[in-house]
Amino acid sequence: MSETSTKTRRPSLRFNEKEIKLALKMMEKMEKPIELMYYLMEREDEKPFVIILLSAKEIELASLIRTEKRDTDLLFNIDENQNLFALICQETKVDGGYRFAERLLRTVVLDNGHSVYCTEMEIRSTKYDIKEVIFKAIENYISAKKENEIVFRSLH
Repeated sequence: MSETSTKTRRPSLRFNEKEIKLALKMMEKMEKPIELMYYLMEREDEKPFVIILLSAKEIELASLIRTEKRDTDLLFNIDENQNLFALICQETKVDGGYRFAERLLRTVVLDNGHSVYCTEMEIRSTKYDIKEVIFKAIENYISAKKENEIVFRSLH
């Protein structure tokens, strides 16, 4: 292969190795809970839910989230090394999820947490494959790490 074609060739993978491993961890921990949320949505006239991904350094994030979340919110430790947690907030729309994420971020910052990244994604319909929902959530999280802000999306 010539030197010029090597330089102009685009990478074939969109995620790097670390991001792919993170996506696999998230698949392992989130696939069944989202399947349950889909069941509830189909049974109860499609009430939306929100997935929030949150990570921060130098803070006990799990206990902070536990004190802030509702009893109906589901908390998952996705990656201990990155201190990354996922929340599934039942019967929550994008604006409610965003306000909750903002409150969590303020608390993290007040408690001297840093390198804080947060995403929030509303799921309004079961038409998306569960794997696609998880991959979209990971994509949003990767974007949040680049943009340094809450990244929020909605899947209709």
